[in-house]
Amino acid sequence: MPGVVTEVVERLWPGRTATVESLSGGITNANFKVDLGTEQVVVRVPGRNTELLGIDRVAEVAANRVAAAIGVAPEIVAVDADTGCIVTRFVEGRPIPMAELATEPTLGAVIATLVRVHRAGSVAVDFDHFGVIRSYHDEVARRAASEPFDYGSASTVLGRIEAARPFRAEVLGHNDLLNGNFLHDGSIRILDWEYAGMADPYFDLANLSVNNELGSELDEAVLEHYFGSVDASKLATLTLMKLVSELREAMWGVMQLAISELEVDFAGYATERSDRFDALLATMDLGRMLDLAAAG
Repeated sequence: MPGVVTEVVERLWPGRTATVESLSGGITNANFKVDLGTEQVVVRVPGRNTELLGIDRVAEVAANRVAAAIGVAPEIVAVDADTGCIVTRFVEGRPIPMAELATEPTLGAVIATLVRVHRAGSVAVDFDHFGVIRSYHDEVARRAASEPFDYGSASTVLGRIEAARPFRAEVLGHNDLLNGNFLHDGSIRILDWEYAGMADPYFDLANLSVNNELGSELDEAVLEHYFGSVDASKLATLTLMKLVSELREAMWGVMQLAISELEVDFAGYATERSDRFDALLATMDLGRMLDLAAAG
């Protein structure tokens, strides 16, 4: 049992027999399933320097509790102040493969769950997607590192999108809707709330789309499920926000490359996501998309 997990378990459940199993999938944090016999929990050990990634642990706990109250996130059992570990109930669910998520009724169920989260409440922190990307770039520059792609050109596009669709803190956003953050246990569960904050709903929709490879052919279905209607302005806004989401993912990879001690190909991840940004940009009439989004 890793030392920090032993410490947390002994402090929260003194004298209890526990078995610990490492859970796969985490990069920023390390996750461990702890079986206490009568209950199972997950102890998440935060990684180093995660505040540089824009993670606010107080906001994370607050958002997780809001989402848990509506049955979407696992219940928080405890927050260990000494170690920063967050302990949640273990959810006995199954992954949702991308191919399944892209088909009905699962796509509708996922977006209905997202609607519930967006309407569930608020936290005291904003997730400004434009600001996050720029803060990553500034931190990378301070560390005398650089992006493995043309950040200048991408930043110019980002600025044009921001002018057409300024940041709007309208909903409680998850902002990290990777496929691995979804579980199905009879209902849709969403894990890992460390990037949660008040956000633009289109960012979550775009983040869901690009991270789960839904493709442009499902744009109308996504918007219909979320808003109940589709128009040219909504489609344009979603399309533009996909660019923002891809650039955020690319810059997250660059930040990890600059600060992480893990042996992970963060440069490859950043390049892959910046290539996807370029490919998406090449398919659209950017000026027209900006005009349509601004009119919405």
